[in-house]
Amino acid sequence: MAARLLVSLSRLTTADGLAPAVALAAALDARGVPVSQLFRPRTTAGTAPPALVEWLHERRAAGDAVVLHGYDHTPDPLGTWRPGGMLARKAEFAALPRHEAGLRLIAARRALTAAGLRTDVFVPPRWLASAGTAEALCEQGFGVLADDGCVRFLRGPFAGTVVRARVLGFRVAPERRAVAEDRRAAEAWRARVLLAEVSRTARRGGVVRIAVRAKDLAQPVRRDAVLAAVDAALALGAEPVTYRPPAVPQAA
Repeated sequence: MAARLLVSLSRLTTADGLAPAVALAAALDARGVPVSQLFRPRTTAGTAPPALVEWLHERRAAGDAVVLHGYDHTPDPLGTWRPGGMLARKAEFAALPRHEAGLRLIAARRALTAAGLRTDVFVPPRWLASAGTAEALCEQGFGVLADDGCVRFLRGPFAGTVVRARVLGFRVAPERRAVAEDRRAAEAWRARVLLAEVSRTARRGGVVRIAVRAKDLAQPVRRDAVLAAVDAALALGAEPVTYRPPAVPQAA
């Protein structure tokens, strides 16, 4: 089976981050690669900036997928204290029970509708979703849940199918020696790791999931690394798709 390639972009919350995102989208358009746009409908300032919403409408018309990326990313307290007196917290949907997750999903969908956008694909903040979140998504008719380790089909012809594939990006910590020697060396190491993991997955005919954050685009070395990894996957025969059904990866 041919490999599948999914590129996602997240954490676009202000109009200031649009310029590098536009440049990345143009570079991927030239390669025939659509983007799964992970959208958070509420920010600390309220609703998402109109310029960002307008751009998402344009990208959806161009073939990108809009993906609900939580509601407002409010972290959930765990109820335990870390050294120094700080309360430990988890990502927004990482520990919520079904009922609470359902309420947040309803609010998120209302905010999404107010922005003129719709989707039945959900990616939780930090790619972490509780069992209760998965149950609430099924109850509310979502089609796909993509977390850190897999893509789950919740309804449709692939309902119940779980495609196991890790999210690849720049979250991996560099070697301590590289950090101590030079920050540029650390970034070069991250770029090599990304390219190696993407190439290895594509050669096996697996699902390549490259996650790009808005802050990654502020560093040219990371942007170049993403494009190099995309080129490597395409050269190995990977088919570009999004998380939106039915153009989603099939189970191996």
